[in-house]
Order: sequence, then C-alpha cells, then structure tokens
Amino acid sequence: MSINVCNDRSMASITSLPSGVSGSSLVLLSEQTASSSSTISFTSGIDSTYKEYIFKFIDIHPGTDDVGFRFQGSTNGGSSYGITKTTTISRAKHNEGDSDTAVEYSDNFDLAQSTTAQMIDGGGVGNDNDQIEVGTLHLFDPSNTTFVKHFISTVNSNQKDDYSINTFGAGYFNTTSAINAIQFSVTSGNIDAGTIKMYGVV
Repeated sequence: MSINVCNDRSMASITSLPSGVSGSSLVLLSEQTASSSSTISFTSGIDSTYKEYIFKFIDIHPGTDDVGFRFQGSTNGGSSYGITKTTTISRAKHNEGDSDTAVEYSDNFDLAQSTTAQMIDGGGVGNDNDQIEVGTLHLFDPSNTTFVKHFISTVNSNQKDDYSINTFGAGYFNTTSAINAIQFSVTSGNIDAGTIKMYGVV
C-alpha cells in the first residue's frame, strides 16, 4: 500500500476530487432583510431536503438599546412558536478600553425545558449607528421524527458599553416532531436593519 502526500507544489495541480471523496457546499435557500421588523420568520424551505441548515446573521442592528437577539422554532409552519428546549450559553468579552476581559458561563440566558425564545447573543446589544452583530445558527436534521433537534450558534456583537462579545450557544428542541419554521426577534422593540440568510448544507 502506498501513501500519497499532498504538498504546496502538488496541490495546485488538483482539478477534481477522487470519486470516493465528497465535499460539502452551501445552497442559499432564502434571504430576508430587516427594516424596523418585529420578527423575521423563515416558514418555508426547512424540510427533509437537507440534514443541516445554516442561518447567517449579517449586520443585525436593533432599534432599541440594550437588547438581546433570540430565536424560536415551530412544528406547524409558523402558526405558533414555543417548542420546549434545553440549552447552554457562554461568552468571551473584551472592552475597548482594555480594562475588562472575561470568559464566562451565562446561566441567566440558558434554558431548561423551557418554551421561551433562546437568546443568541447574551443580551446588552447596543443600537448606536456603529453597533451591529454578526454570526451563525446551525440547525441539524430538523425533519427527523425519531430524535430531538440540535442546534449550535456563534455570534459577535457590540454591547451597549463598547464591548466585543463572542457568544457561543447550543442546545436542542426537545421534540420528535419535524421543525419546519424558525423565527428571529429582539427582546424589546424591532430589528432596525440587517440581513439573515438561510442555507442548506449539501
């Protein structure tokens, strides 16, 4: 048996992958842009076509200062939201003055068998003109009717008092019913601006 090793010189010559090697790719399914929106809902396109869906948040800007960005799931196409979930959330923070840094578990934002919307950013997001947040939410196998539905999220936000906060979340919708809609909102007021894109992972 021989072992083939790629190096910088030979990689440039590869024009296609061998038949036994597959790569994943993202398929853009839907895109919505906020404009003083109370909610942004994706009520179609989440089905058995893909085993993973990724939502990308681009320049999310709340209309109200000191709020949190959150999401909910639905099993009836968005007619109602509030699926029971158990979650965990932690974050790393650093302020502009370089006087405060921390890595912490945010037990006031996790959920234990709750139907409350799950926070994505840990709260405190500012609404100054130069303050936004960006990130991703991964939803796994939402159409599976045997197991619960896991999700993980990562966002970076400008907090109202000039912090960069990187928040990591994870958990599961505790249902064996198919998840077929996802809704985003802020804890107070509207989503003033920003784009959310939904992708299917091939």
